[in-house]
Amino acid sequence: MDRDDFITMSKTEVEKLEEDYTFLSVCLWNNMMEPVGQKKPYDFTEMLQIQCPSQENPYFFTYKNSNYSSTPETSNIKERSQERSYGTNVPCFNQSPSDTVPVSVHNLRPADIQVIAALGDSLTAGNGAASKPHDVLDVLTQYRGISWSVGGNENISTVTTLANILREFNPSLIGYSTGTGRETTENAALNQAVAGDKAEDVPAQVRRLVDRMKNDTRINLQTDWKLVTLFIGGNDLCAFCEDPIRYSPENFTYNIQIALDMLHEEVPRTFVNLVTVLSITSLRELYAEKNVSCPRIIMRLSCPCVLKYDDNSSEVEQLVNFNKRYQERTKELVESGRYDTREDFTVVLQPFLTHVNMPKTQEGLPDSSYFAPDCFHFSQKSHSQAARALWNNMLEPVGKKTDNQQIGDEISLKCPSEAEPFLRTYKNSNYVYANQTQNYGSQLLCEDRSPSSPSSTSVHSLKPADVKIIAALGDSLTAGTGIASYNLTDLDTEYRGLSWSIGGDASLENVTTLPNIFREFNAMIEGYSTGTGNESDLNAFLNQAVPGAEAEHLPTQARTLLRLMQNDSRIDFNADWKIITVLIGGNDLCNYCKDPDHYSAVNFTRRIQETLDILHGQVPKALVNLVEVMDILPLRQLFVDTQVPCPTYMADYLCSCVLTGEENSKNLTMVREAVRAYQLGVQGLVESGRYDTHENFTVIIQPFLRNPKIPLGQDGHPDVSYFSPDCFHPNQKGHSQLARALWNALLQPVGQKADSFDFMVDAVLSCPTQATPFLATYKNSNYTHPTVVPTSEPAENWGSDLSCSEQTPSSRVPTSVHELQPADIKVIGALGDSLTTAVGARSTDLQTDWRGLSWSIGGDETLETRTTLPNILKKFSPNIFGFSTGSSKETAGFNAAQKGATARNMSAQARELVELMRSSSKINFKEDWKLITVLVGGNDLCQYCFDKETYSVHNYVKHLQDALDVFYDELPRVFVNMVEILEISGLRQIAASSSECALTGMNICPCFLNPKENSSELQEIKRVNRDFQAEALQLVNSGRYEQREDFAVVVQPFFRNTLLPLDRDGKPDLSFFAADCFHFSEKGYAEMAMALWNNMMEPVGEKQTYNNFTYDRSKLKCPNPEKPFLSTMRNSEFRNSALNSEKTEPLVPYWAVIVAAVAGVLVGSALIWAVSRRTTRHRRQTETEKNMKTTSL
Repeated sequence: MDRDDFITMSKTEVEKLEEDYTFLSVCLWNNMMEPVGQKKPYDFTEMLQIQCPSQENPYFFTYKNSNYSSTPETSNIKERSQERSYGTNVPCFNQSPSDTVPVSVHNLRPADIQVIAALGDSLTAGNGAASKPHDVLDVLTQYRGISWSVGGNENISTVTTLANILREFNPSLIGYSTGTGRETTENAALNQAVAGDKAEDVPAQVRRLVDRMKNDTRINLQTDWKLVTLFIGGNDLCAFCEDPIRYSPENFTYNIQIALDMLHEEVPRTFVNLVTVLSITSLRELYAEKNVSCPRIIMRLSCPCVLKYDDNSSEVEQLVNFNKRYQERTKELVESGRYDTREDFTVVLQPFLTHVNMPKTQEGLPDSSYFAPDCFHFSQKSHSQAARALWNNMLEPVGKKTDNQQIGDEISLKCPSEAEPFLRTYKNSNYVYANQTQNYGSQLLCEDRSPSSPSSTSVHSLKPADVKIIAALGDSLTAGTGIASYNLTDLDTEYRGLSWSIGGDASLENVTTLPNIFREFNAMIEGYSTGTGNESDLNAFLNQAVPGAEAEHLPTQARTLLRLMQNDSRIDFNADWKIITVLIGGNDLCNYCKDPDHYSAVNFTRRIQETLDILHGQVPKALVNLVEVMDILPLRQLFVDTQVPCPTYMADYLCSCVLTGEENSKNLTMVREAVRAYQLGVQGLVESGRYDTHENFTVIIQPFLRNPKIPLGQDGHPDVSYFSPDCFHPNQKGHSQLARALWNALLQPVGQKADSFDFMVDAVLSCPTQATPFLATYKNSNYTHPTVVPTSEPAENWGSDLSCSEQTPSSRVPTSVHELQPADIKVIGALGDSLTTAVGARSTDLQTDWRGLSWSIGGDETLETRTTLPNILKKFSPNIFGFSTGSSKETAGFNAAQKGATARNMSAQARELVELMRSSSKINFKEDWKLITVLVGGNDLCQYCFDKETYSVHNYVKHLQDALDVFYDELPRVFVNMVEILEISGLRQIAASSSECALTGMNICPCFLNPKENSSELQEIKRVNRDFQAEALQLVNSGRYEQREDFAVVVQPFFRNTLLPLDRDGKPDLSFFAADCFHFSEKGYAEMAMALWNNMMEPVGEKQTYNNFTYDRSKLKCPNPEKPFLSTMRNSEFRNSALNSEKTEPLVPYWAVIVAAVAGVLVGSALIWAVSRRTTRHRRQTETEKNMKTTSL
């Protein structure tokens, strides 16, 4: 037990430990005071007195001063007398062997067995099996002669073991163990079980066993029939919590597989009993029952992961899950048929311990007589019962074996019958393994399978039989990772021959893949992959997919594919029609949250474009299936549902941005938006017509993976039978369904293609018809690319939907700002410049302050039609006061912002706001909670180059401090939103997009727009921009405003990293901006309001530091039910030390300009936004592997 375990124990547990340690100490001392030969075993039922040395015997006792001589004969007599009550009568009359030595394991009678052996742990080694009650130390003795599966002491009348039962059928049986000792002793014979061993140790046991068999002159390895019993797993479960990966069900099964593979390869004529690991949680009953005397400290030390946790703990839940999966995985291993490839070898699962319960006394207490003195190992009583149960299991047909044998029940031995005289195997039981009943083939009922005549010259008149070459690009899904794997350790195998889009193993009758379907039309098709291996192997052929590949790797795959097609003699590169399937994006999404810039939709689609450009420019006669990126978010169900046997500990390794974290986390939101942006970007690229410039090439989007549906079992939980052991990659069953969906998509007209995929649908392969005999393209589908709707077209309104379950105020008015709920806010106010007066909200009018539409203080209409912070708060506090309406100064409310204001105006605005509130009869100045939002700095930056002292970083922060000091000194009960100034350099992109914008912008913000690209002036203003943000953050986090319980300033950083919205042409989406391209339109202000509100809901340290301008009515978050407060540093449990200022370049990891394509992006554009030089330098210092060529935003 380590120190951490001790610290986390309850007082009661600590007291128990102290009692156990004290008892053991006294026992040990007293034993030292007793003569050898007269020492008493530890009795945990007695209260002990500490013995003292006597005057006659003042020494520690040794053999010599005890006058002790060993008497082994007496010891053996005692041992034998202990055994005699555990004998059995074998009631079988027909005990003769086969007339001739059988050649098939399926015709093996008990009397044919000539050699017996066993592998396992201390339960097979016989630890403590004949120990006297309470003699805990004697549990170290290995009583191999009475071991249930291989012991051979005396005979069946006194000792019931499997070996002694078999000796009734064949008295010449050899290999059984006798007496006591370790596995290395001669009398251990072929009992090579090792106390303490785990599954990972069994291969070494097999090696020793095989060596012993080969070296035993009594054994003919080639002709003698052998029975080997393997029972392992208890120690794995006892240690699983210490290393869940090492002791995972997958690794457990893999280690057993290695051991069985060795037996299968090296030992002929063998019947292997693989005994299912027992249900170990029943041991907890014995441990918990106070009325049963057990050495609990010994039990805990022997099996900590089973015994040291509370009943309702997650560790016990995981234990039950692992235990069950150990059983299931070993069954899958056996039923894979892996060990039924020869007539003289088989492995049979013996499941009698699967659902074993704790044996009980007549009083209903756990019966400790079935256990050794440590209450963990089996006593001889249990060994006898286990031997009977195993024997009976061996005679029961596969599929009808007892799996819930209760050790406390009377067990009568069964006998072979004349009709069924053999040890039962799957074959002589007429049992078909579950996975062998699955047929992953398909029927194709198409009548017309002829090619075009004459040969087609246009991709738009291409029949299936015209296709002569098939190829594929992609990642692990196309490479075939894990398709036929049944444990995690095999997941590095690429089963390319079974891959949905390019595999060519066997035929369509039993393997459904796209090439096997095409081969029904053209048997001479080339390019498909077979067998296993990587993309460089010859059998991979034109399957150039690489596990782990991302979109950036796709152009390289395309170039390799091009070279292979040009140089292969089987391919007429210029004349043969080709089908190329491309699927990529899963790995990009899995890593998206780690680097949104690198994995942005713009970059993703640019890389797709580069790939398609290579194919379009250099590959004649080709139809490219561009399968739309799969929405992988539904796969979370497999890892979130605790009832599903999936390796949740691998979630971070497999796909951290999707499979880990809470359901409403920032990472998931980012990925969810990226999925749609990827899909929209690629749609825009293909629908641009870029790849429809000549008759012999086209790209078709196959969108069926846009909306995948996770298969569910009858119990409502995800059905893992469609997935490999990692629950992430599809297995052959899943690949078959993907192949059917892809084929059917090829025939569906563009514009009518399925955009969803259900693993469980019993899909029938479609056929070309007389009316539509061709693979569907835009042209032969009479499909017209949709015209791009101008993004500037106004929406009906820019409202939002918000439905939060809890919208009531606190039960009493809070006195602490850290317990402030949205409904507690009674008053709202704002400071700032023209962004807060909402200039430009009516985009054609740049003179009017549309204060009623202001993002942070406007209150026109309702949330359903206008998204502003006050309209959101009205849902919680309908009588909130202070918001602006209309456009006049008289209805400005507590909106103190002024056009043209800079930071030095903030203290004056703050005093004005305080006086407005103090003099208002509508509010209770002292009691009402107030929310004030401050955003300023744009005008400071735009004028910085004209007066660097006045608009310096120092003065900017000093002016902010003066304003906050006014509130801190004069205003009670206040929550201040300090909104970080936006990264304003994005204006340069906007200005560049329009000559009108450029002209206007030069006048509005000359210090940002006039400098030349890469000039020192531009770099300086960008640095000042970042320092405005960093120094303001330092001010707030300095602790200056944390001494009052009713006051808090919280930085809301959604503007920290500029994410410029794009339209479908990849250009800045001006619908978010006013006519001057500087201020926001109402649509843009609505986005600001949503981002601010969501920032207020997000804990400090976890706030989103960018805003992805993608209008969506449902983006607003609800308060966390567990912490329904506006987030402050204190209630976020975020320490100041974590909020160091990011002034110096090496300390600023967040100044990356996030580049992402938002909804409607057309990724044919060359507009790539990227990270600033500061990020580039920081990445070099941290040795980040990304090496992007970027431009500043």
